[in-house]
Amino acid sequence: MNNFVFENSTKVYFGKGCVKEYLSCLLRGCGNTVMLAYGGSSFKKNGIYDEVAGILEAAGKTIVEFSGIMANPTYKKVLEGAALARKNHVDVILGVGGGSVMDCCKAVSMAAVSKEDIWENYWIRPGVIDFEPLPLGVIVTVSGTGSEMNGGAVITNEETKVKTGRDYSKCNPKFALLDPTYTYSVPVKQMVSGGFDTLSHIMEIYFSEPDEDNVSDDISEALMKSVIQNLRAAIINREDYTARSNLMWDAAMAENRIIKLGKRTDFMCHQMEHQLAAYTDCNHGQGLAVLHPVYYRHIYSLGLSKFVRFAKNVWNLSAEGKTEEELARAGVEALADFIREIGMPTTLRELGMKDKAMLKVVADSCGISTGSYKRLNREEILEIFYECY
Repeated sequence: MNNFVFENSTKVYFGKGCVKEYLSCLLRGCGNTVMLAYGGSSFKKNGIYDEVAGILEAAGKTIVEFSGIMANPTYKKVLEGAALARKNHVDVILGVGGGSVMDCCKAVSMAAVSKEDIWENYWIRPGVIDFEPLPLGVIVTVSGTGSEMNGGAVITNEETKVKTGRDYSKCNPKFALLDPTYTYSVPVKQMVSGGFDTLSHIMEIYFSEPDEDNVSDDISEALMKSVIQNLRAAIINREDYTARSNLMWDAAMAENRIIKLGKRTDFMCHQMEHQLAAYTDCNHGQGLAVLHPVYYRHIYSLGLSKFVRFAKNVWNLSAEGKTEEELARAGVEALADFIREIGMPTTLRELGMKDKAMLKVVADSCGISTGSYKRLNREEILEIFYECY
């Protein structure tokens, strides 16, 4: 394994009833004014809003609502939240939702305090946070991104058509409350999208150097099998607590930095999907589902041993009668079959993209992963987009 330094400052409270049990005491000493941040109206319809607001009111907190956080949070929305926090002298942010809400809240926690343009100084290029962001706690209602256990935040600048993420340890939530029953009301389509995002995170870490036997890859294989098994179960029964709780912890484990230890990581698919979303606002998990099999068909021969492991250890494919290359390719096709099985789109047209000519602009805007088995150029990125179309 490569050298590493590991730290994760987020304290996790996991399980049924954890919000009722712990939220009030976690906010003691955090000040009186809480920014309650969330996405759409569903939060108020499923009973979670009433429960959380009731706990805050019983604790004597003043609630400042910051709503309407979109699926691909924008820098404009971040600035709106920061202005609201400053105006109301917010002491702590409580983000309730999925990855988009959590990502937006992390950026707000910085922008509310910093006098700098955080997009230019912390997202376009990495910066050093020499100040304390507003304290942040999160309650997860949609699992998938794993944003609850890291400092990562993906933000879209609508003006420049750039969607990018940074991970700053100072932006780690102070606490994360994970009650699997809170995910029951999420539509199946959204649950599947989140689950595939989790699988994507794990694959993009797994399919990178080193290729020698290492603990991170062993854990990743177990996590991938867990996502596949439990996603199938949750589709059959959306209130399968075992499946939902496993998927929720799979998501956190995929992005709490543990499986990244000693790994180079790839994330080329994420960079391509981010730019597709910057131009089309497409669903993140669905965009990844379209891209992954095509991307892996382009690179598997250069990471042959790992793709063979993937076929054997994740999909349980037999090597009998197959060359290594045939087995590796079969693993990629097993992934493609799984995507179809769970009802995810397989083409960009299914995502609603109609302007094929726009793909050239999107490809030219993509970042290039240095951790990939194959360092793509923009011509090959465009080729992948065309094959996905």
